Amino acid sequence: MGRAFEYRKNRKMKRWASMSKTFTRITKDIIMAVKESGPSPDANFRLKALLQNARDANMPKDNVERAIKKATSKDQADYKEMVYEGYAPHGIAVLIETATDNPTRTVANVRSYFNKTNGNLSTSGSVDFMFDRKCHFKIPAEGVDVELFELEMIDFGVEEIFEDHDEDKALDFLMLYAPFPEYGAIQKALEEKGIEVLSSGFERIPMDTKSLSEAEQADVEKLLEKLEEDDDVQAVFHNMA
Repeated sequence: MGRAFEYRKNRKMKRWASMSKTFTRITKDIIMAVKESGPSPDANFRLKALLQNARDANMPKDNVERAIKKATSKDQADYKEMVYEGYAPHGIAVLIETATDNPTRTVANVRSYFNKTNGNLSTSGSVDFMFDRKCHFKIPAEGVDVELFELEMIDFGVEEIFEDHDEDKALDFLMLYAPFPEYGAIQKALEEKGIEVLSSGFERIPMDTKSLSEAEQADVEKLLEKLEEDDDVQAVFHNMA
């Protein structure tokens, strides 16, 4: 198993436990996708992928329809995608992806979280180089010969495939990881093969991780929790082991 597997195994039980927070993230993504390329999933591949993610997250259909309707309203503010970088206590690199209708408010909030936890909000590019940006796809594992499938998907840029299990849904599934630019090619290949995509998205995986003591980890967690509770924050990545 590679870095993507270890990263996901360690992260998935700790982050985004709140369903309401997950729905908020998906809602913002849907609004941005619709504003960018329209409300038709057939003509808007980003929206199509987000609708898959909404189903996988058990997001109610009414919530999805409201998000699409909000996006087409003239009263709905535009969201900007902003990325912030900094260091948590004990030299842990932190990268924060946000979607905001008020960048001034967002950066002020993010800076305050760093200041209150003895961290340091830094400049663009200060920690980004420490992370690999990857795309990922989640597909059903049933009926798939993993070794043969992996050989086929290497041609489309897939670097790593591993099997996992969703206890809540009693479902075995496969996770595919590839470099960020290969997202479109892989999405098209899966569609042409008639393979259902349960969800897809992007992650930033640390190239190296740093081990801390329990007390030091607790210091870092204080910052991560403040960041993840902020409504403007879509995702938080770090290199703490």
